[in-house]
Amino acid sequence: MLGICRGRRKFLAASLTLLFVPAITWIYLFAGSFEDGKPVSLSPLESQPHSPRYTASSQRERESLEVRMREVEEENRALRKQLSLAQSRSPSHRRGNHSKTYSMEEGTGDSESLRAGIVAGNSSECGQQPAVEKCETIHVAIVCAGYNASRDVVTLVKSVLFHRRNPLHFHLIADAIAKQILATLFQTWMVPAVRIDFYDADELKSEVSWIPNKHYSGIYGLMKLVLTKTLPSSLERVIVLDTDITFATDIAELWAVFHKFKGQQVLGLVENQSDWYLGNLWKNHRPWPALGRGYNTGVILLLLDKLRKMKWEQMWRLTAERELMSMLSTSLADQDIFNAVIKQNPFLVYQLPCFWNVQLSDHTRSEQCYRDVSDLKVIHWNSPKKLRVKNKHVEFFRNLYLTFLEYDGNLLRRELFGCPSEADINSENLQKQLSELDEDDMCYEFRRERFTVHRTHLYFLHYEYEHASEDTDVTLVAQLSMDRLQMLEAICKHWEGPISLALYLSDAEAQQFLRYAQGSEVLMSRRNVGYHIVYKEGQFYPVNLLRNVAMKHISTPYMFLSDIDFLPMYGLYEYLRKSVIQLDLANTKKALIVPAFETLRYRLSFPKSKAELLSMLDMGTLFTFRYHVWTKGHAPTNFAKWRTATTPYRVEWEADFEPYVVVRQDCPEYDRRFVGFGWNKVAHIMELDAQEYEFIVLPNAYMIHMPHAPSFDITKFRSNKQYRICLKTLKEEFQQDMSRRYGFAALKYLTAENNS
Repeated sequence: MLGICRGRRKFLAASLTLLFVPAITWIYLFAGSFEDGKPVSLSPLESQPHSPRYTASSQRERESLEVRMREVEEENRALRKQLSLAQSRSPSHRRGNHSKTYSMEEGTGDSESLRAGIVAGNSSECGQQPAVEKCETIHVAIVCAGYNASRDVVTLVKSVLFHRRNPLHFHLIADAIAKQILATLFQTWMVPAVRIDFYDADELKSEVSWIPNKHYSGIYGLMKLVLTKTLPSSLERVIVLDTDITFATDIAELWAVFHKFKGQQVLGLVENQSDWYLGNLWKNHRPWPALGRGYNTGVILLLLDKLRKMKWEQMWRLTAERELMSMLSTSLADQDIFNAVIKQNPFLVYQLPCFWNVQLSDHTRSEQCYRDVSDLKVIHWNSPKKLRVKNKHVEFFRNLYLTFLEYDGNLLRRELFGCPSEADINSENLQKQLSELDEDDMCYEFRRERFTVHRTHLYFLHYEYEHASEDTDVTLVAQLSMDRLQMLEAICKHWEGPISLALYLSDAEAQQFLRYAQGSEVLMSRRNVGYHIVYKEGQFYPVNLLRNVAMKHISTPYMFLSDIDFLPMYGLYEYLRKSVIQLDLANTKKALIVPAFETLRYRLSFPKSKAELLSMLDMGTLFTFRYHVWTKGHAPTNFAKWRTATTPYRVEWEADFEPYVVVRQDCPEYDRRFVGFGWNKVAHIMELDAQEYEFIVLPNAYMIHMPHAPSFDITKFRSNKQYRICLKTLKEEFQQDMSRRYGFAALKYLTAENNS
């Protein structure tokens, strides 16, 4: 559109220049050829060299004027050439071509707009703003179901938020999976002037389940048909989008098109850009009835109030029932039924310019929708091949899509100036908490991190869990960043049970992880691993927030609180399930300790039994965990006793104890004030002790820490004195909080700390 506007402006400027430049030049020359009210001859033949009025100065002036005249004539010739080229490219020179093209300026619903719009269909947009009030809310409806569609919606929403200048209200028709994922995502995203409402897609299944559908979208691909019934009766208009849409402009421009609807037009649609509905793709191809090439329903403008008055529900149902008698099923889900209705009632549709839905399926005429990058409005990846679709300019479209895919969503939390946002309790509480912090406090950044809301995308990959017949199942819980990704396959090989992982990644890293996981046979063969992305923000690694996210989203009654650098022994999953029953974990407050060891070797022949592990301990191949640098962390496990133990034994809490434990799902969360390195697990074990958990060491369980480069946070701890001072301050404050919560029983933690 910008390209068209610039072209017309250049055309106008060239025309005006041709008219006025020569005129001004001749006025100037004519005025300059008079002196004292008398004309002065410019011709050298008529000059009077012997006249006293003739001087060297006047001769130079006439010569300079002659040079200027020649320059002006050259400029005029260049302008005429430019004007002729502009005219040859203008739409008016193509009016004689009556063949159907996807002109960027077509946008019709009746013959009047067709006649006026071929040349100037959207020309008003060149000099005028869209007919949308500054703070008018734009309503968008999206049908979303499942894990993959939830990821696609995020990219779509990013592209809309990037360009938008208006408040947005998203109406998401979602199944239980998508609702859980997207509700958490938007709640933690906290984008101003964005409202989200969910509608239960599973409740709508009965409305469309009677329609056989061959399309890969399944039953959810038919739910746009029932939006008039699903969305609030007070909602008059809505933009309906597929999840595989990418916006390249402000959605307010599309919203403004509603003002162009006339008469009984209630549907805004772009013509289908493939030959599907022409019925000539293959022999015996028989599509549903459609008007001409038909219309694509990836982008729809719905006038809901008028559709309800027209009894839309009855209209599409009767049409579908009639056509299904011969067609038997739909091939393109709701699109087939929309087209069949339009075939019978063409007055319902307002044909949108095709740049509002550039369809990138194989063998489409989408290239006729744009002449320049600036012409693009909406890109629709409507082929099952998605980014692998064949298209002349697919590389450009793919890069545009990837830009939003990897774009930092935190940057979209910008305010809309002049448009007050609705009151949000969570946002107000957050601002109040942050305002109470002292920015001059040298530990301000540590304290602030405790209140930072990290955008969270649950179940980034497909997840399935089958509940065990006995309630003894255990989920391994861990957290990681991009530099520990290589541990995932090994852990999956060692632990066959369910796993809940929180990954601290940027938007770009999340896509790298997705490609890594999809390329791994080991990870793709496991459906019982929940990957929860917590997006990066701030300067610290929020280790305890990550643990809490992973803990909160387990499907089992028990969990094994581990770290990503540890490999559990083979068979530990089944051993823990038996231990849960043996030690009656369901009815007692116990924390079952899995003894931790470590190796300094990157290539380790993993011990297959306790006897083999003890042999490796004696040989110096293995060590008790952190024996050389932090003995206190695991000393209470009593490894000497463990060597010969055959039954579980109880140990007492000691200062700085931080074992890896199996607990019930309802155990307390980790304290978020501890970030990066230091005291994050210690504080949690102290909390368990304060709540009177018994610590029981399992005699035939073990885990081994694998070597890796030091983390960025431990490097900061070792090299930054201020970091260590702030950690000490946070420890003291945590102990004071423990005293307030648990009273006299918590005094032992202060005493133990002073004695350690």
